[in-house]
Amino acid sequence: MTDPRPGTTVADHRGRTGLHLTGRDLDRNPRVEVTDVDLLAAGWHVLRATTFRYRGDDGEWTTLTRETYDRGNGATILLYDPDRRTVLLTRQFRYPVYVNDHPDGMLIETAAGLLDDDDPVTAIRREAEEETRVRVDEIQHVFDVYMSPGSVTERLHFFAAAYDGADREGDRGGLAEEDEEIEILEYDIDLAMQMIRDGSIHDAKTIMLLQWAVLDGPFARH
Repeated sequence: MTDPRPGTTVADHRGRTGLHLTGRDLDRNPRVEVTDVDLLAAGWHVLRATTFRYRGDDGEWTTLTRETYDRGNGATILLYDPDRRTVLLTRQFRYPVYVNDHPDGMLIETAAGLLDDDDPVTAIRREAEEETRVRVDEIQHVFDVYMSPGSVTERLHFFAAAYDGADREGDRGGLAEEDEEIEILEYDIDLAMQMIRDGSIHDAKTIMLLQWAVLDGPFARH
């Protein structure tokens, strides 16, 4: 008999157990019956292969297996100065985009991070301060989005908040203990939109928040 896989009945390196049970009790959709969950990996995040029966429009049941990558939920925020018509973004190295054809992996983004054990508002206040050195009080909730629903479980909470660019100091953010090297960038909103058009800004969450800002947000023309 082999030993239990870490993360099942014995703890993994993060102290987690029961990772093979996620999804087994789902009953919100009568057309879906989960029959098995196989824990494939429990590194920093969790990879599962779930087998379920799905009843199609013709009434017939089909057995399917889908892999899901669970990295937890996250939050992101667009920081904007309405008077100066600027936005505050970050740039840092992202290996996953570097290995998938990005020129240098230095991705321009809105401040963002995982919730960990916090609620979305608490988490995004933390991330904004860590990454941009800006402390935000009044925060506007924009929308919640599943960013890659074919395989990644993450739901991302989108926020926006004003900042005072005249009081901002420094051009570096991030936590050294987490090996973060983050450059803080301030752009005129019109330039930021042009950077979407010319391909300088590739990041989905950033594009979504910038487009929201000019369509319905602080820079919308009513």
